[in-house]
Amino acid sequence: MTSVAQAERQGLVRAIGLFQATTINMSQMVGIGPFITIPIILSTMGGPQAIFGWIVGALLAMADGLVWSELGAAMPGEGGSYVYLREAFQYRTGKLMPFLFVWSTLIATPLIMSTGMIGMANYLAYFWPGMTPLDTKLVAVGITVITVALLYRRVNSVAKITGVLWAGMIVTVLLVIIAGMTHFNPHLAFDFPHNAFVPNQFLAGLGGGMLISIYDYMGYYTSCYLGDEIKKPGRNIPRSVILSIVAVAVIDIVMNLGVIGTVPWHEAMKSTDIGTLFMQTVWGKTGATIITLLILWTAFASVYTGLLGASRLPYNAAVDGLFFRSFGKLHKRLQFPHISLLVMGLVTAICSFFNLGTIINTLMAVSIVVQFIGQIVALSVLRKRQPRLNRPFKQWLYPVPSLLALIGWAYVFYSSGRQAIEWAVGWTVLGVIAFLIWAKYEKQWPFGPKQIEEYYVEREHTADAG
Repeated sequence: MTSVAQAERQGLVRAIGLFQATTINMSQMVGIGPFITIPIILSTMGGPQAIFGWIVGALLAMADGLVWSELGAAMPGEGGSYVYLREAFQYRTGKLMPFLFVWSTLIATPLIMSTGMIGMANYLAYFWPGMTPLDTKLVAVGITVITVALLYRRVNSVAKITGVLWAGMIVTVLLVIIAGMTHFNPHLAFDFPHNAFVPNQFLAGLGGGMLISIYDYMGYYTSCYLGDEIKKPGRNIPRSVILSIVAVAVIDIVMNLGVIGTVPWHEAMKSTDIGTLFMQTVWGKTGATIITLLILWTAFASVYTGLLGASRLPYNAAVDGLFFRSFGKLHKRLQFPHISLLVMGLVTAICSFFNLGTIINTLMAVSIVVQFIGQIVALSVLRKRQPRLNRPFKQWLYPVPSLLALIGWAYVFYSSGRQAIEWAVGWTVLGVIAFLIWAKYEKQWPFGPKQIEEYYVEREHTADAG
């Protein structure tokens, strides 16, 4: 780590506590996801057995969350996965892996943000019945602009706004859960088709169901991207990850059961605004109007926190000399990576013009190749290469969660479909080519010596490591 990089990082403010970190994760996780994916997962698995997709998705999130927790507590830096991959793979492949991660997120992160923008635009159609497909895309772009404008401020102000948005999200899911519990019909919720559990068919559907459900859980690691802005990161990062997974798993499973226990699954799987349809079935037009507004609130909370975390990644890479230098600058007065935020917002706006289903499959496949599987390997590599690294939190029952996460991610990747896999592999290959061009220009490995810097082993921990 260069002295310049350290000086840049000193400009960041540790203003996010455990509650704010957990709300950031939960807001990103819930968002629009359940309100656009219930029909998709019902269709993918062919009935209410989709509940197993949500359960297995939660288990995969927890296994992977324990990977994030150990790495995030030991190496609390801006950029999350970027930091972990940089530290673990520098010994053999120089800066290839962190470069590929930044490369993959240039498309994956805006894609996942754009699903929220598109979802909100689709729900706005309830108030604007004549909305055309082009109108929907333009509205999604407008929401992106508003999100970036609200993020253009100091991180302590951002944390306060996040708390307010989180409160709206909680109200939304509580209303859906209460409505579902008071009108729950077990005959609808467990109306399994006769072939629901035929082994080959069920397992094939479970892979696709896991892909959709893990998309719903995505975001449990958002606090890891804000490592230099978290108070007492050694304690608060693992707690925020684990607490958010448990809370959202309960919320999603209960909420989804309530929906399919009220709206027949044959009808639910054809809906494009399942949240509105559900509440209209239960509480009529007034209920539908209220829940649609709250879903929009919840979805906005998700994209707001998502862009907050995503904007820190190019910043961290630039500070390390692995990305365009302008991305490494902090706003002179407000002390946040403003250029990175603006660019990520622009790419998100562009991605809002793509098809929703294609976006979900592609972003999952692209993310799995380098980030999720790479991190699992990184945890084991770091345990061997950096035994002196201070680890305030260690993965429970290591290496069992790592192995389960690896199997789960491989299964989801296979289930994403040929087109998404081809996109993921092709984008990664292009990333390797881009890295070689960059490495030759910068005289980095393999065209120069490796730079081995065990920053988190050597540095003096000024923050409370818990």
